[in-house]
Amino acid sequence: MVTLLGARQVGKTTLARQVAASWPGPSTVFDLEVAATREALSATPERVLRDCDGLVVIDEVQRKPELFEVLRPICDHPDRRAVFLLLGSASLDLVQGVSETLAGRMLFVDVGGFSLAEVGVEHQDRLWMRGGFPRAWLAPSAAAWTRWMQSFTRTFLERDIRGLGSTVSPDALGRFWRMLAHVHGQTWNAAELARSMGVSTTAVNHYRDLLAGAFMLRVLPPWFENLGKRLVRSPKVYLRDSGILHFLLGLEERRELPLHPRYGASWEGFALEQTLLAHGEREAYFYGTQRGAELDLLLLRRGRRWGFEFKCADAPSTTRSMHIVIDDLRLEHLWVVYPGDRQYPLTDDVTALPLTRIRDVDLRPA
Repeated sequence: MVTLLGARQVGKTTLARQVAASWPGPSTVFDLEVAATREALSATPERVLRDCDGLVVIDEVQRKPELFEVLRPICDHPDRRAVFLLLGSASLDLVQGVSETLAGRMLFVDVGGFSLAEVGVEHQDRLWMRGGFPRAWLAPSAAAWTRWMQSFTRTFLERDIRGLGSTVSPDALGRFWRMLAHVHGQTWNAAELARSMGVSTTAVNHYRDLLAGAFMLRVLPPWFENLGKRLVRSPKVYLRDSGILHFLLGLEERRELPLHPRYGASWEGFALEQTLLAHGEREAYFYGTQRGAELDLLLLRRGRRWGFEFKCADAPSTTRSMHIVIDDLRLEHLWVVYPGDRQYPLTDDVTALPLTRIRDVDLRPA
């Protein structure tokens, strides 16, 4: 089985339909958003799926997690005639027992929003402002973008979260989501958020996990190995889509963005997501010490360490923190990613890099 995982409205169904259309043999699509399909797969799921031929696409599979127990013996049967493509809008970690049920039988493919490589580097500012959801990016005007965001966030809170079996109040989760927009890019502090909302730290941790499991929030873990240093051990939190961030901050036009206090944090989150889209999400961390040295993104690749700093500046320069981090982590190289268009060395170990060239970075040892 192959499973496409990503936020709702990010384009998974469109991609799956393209795969089905080009499939050389027969294909069958089950959309669990359709009541009749859910009913058919509730009554006799094993019979329906066992008799399928060719490519079988099951959309919004998280709505019926019991299907995973049915799929396991079908996939293991030596005479099966089908291969399965599953689509999910929630991390399977939210669906209890799924990871254990299908261990070793499933390949996961993360589907993110539009990347710079897909929309063209000349559209960097539009992608930054509107985010990577296809319909948001393609909206004909700022007003249309705002209306789409209003509809999307409301539907997500009132329907999609309930579809995961959560009993969290949409109002409480929406208030938490808006609060996160104002601490975007900061170290997670459950106690402070709990005090602001008047709830327990257990509740805000649950809210965070719900949004992260639905691909709305990125929880970037800290890297620590040196027991002799006082390191930051709490994760950082980012809203994964810059368009949703700007909508929750009350921004509508690109010209409003540089005037907002979260301007630098917005660039950091946007550049972080584009870097992970270009180079993968595995083994990604941030690094920070209690004395203030910090690295926005640490990627471990082939046993080597590569660093990224994200600076919303016209001409970034080196800082003392960068030199400390290079020594602490023994980095192969550090890139300072900024919105400009010229790449140039800052030192032998540090290079200023336009975000438009992030895919050109070669994470292999010289």
